[in-house]
Amino acid sequence: MKNKTLATWLAFLGGPLGLHRFYLFGWSDLWGWLLPLPTALGVYGIQRALNFGQDDALSWVLIPLVGFTIAGCALNAIIYGLQSTEQWNAKFNPQADAHAAPGQTQWLTIGAVALSLLLGTTVLMSSIVFSFQRYFEFQIEEARLISQ
Repeated sequence: MKNKTLATWLAFLGGPLGLHRFYLFGWSDLWGWLLPLPTALGVYGIQRALNFGQDDALSWVLIPLVGFTIAGCALNAIIYGLQSTEQWNAKFNPQADAHAAPGQTQWLTIGAVALSLLLGTTVLMSSIVFSFQRYFEFQIEEARLISQ
């Protein structure tokens, strides 16, 4: 029996590592194994920015990967948390009754959805702003070089 509250919290807290995918679909889930890749690349981009400064072009590309992964997992947590009991049990607990307890929404489920909405939108907007800021700074610098 797959618990909706646990899956929602796993998607929110451990989503970038694929924990919710492993919980729901097992260890053979390809997406669960692929999720840590953009997370690790984004963390590597942050490390590069700390080591080489903000002018490192590779870090501009890599840093948003972790942000978009976190935002995507937060969206997954919201989707899991807002599914009806019948939908959840039909998809993840097909052998159980449509109104079985593991698919019911609890206060902890709502808390995970609210935090996912808060953190997911913040990280998504920050990643978009960071990407566009770096892109426009690069364009201004290139235009300055052309004009000289």
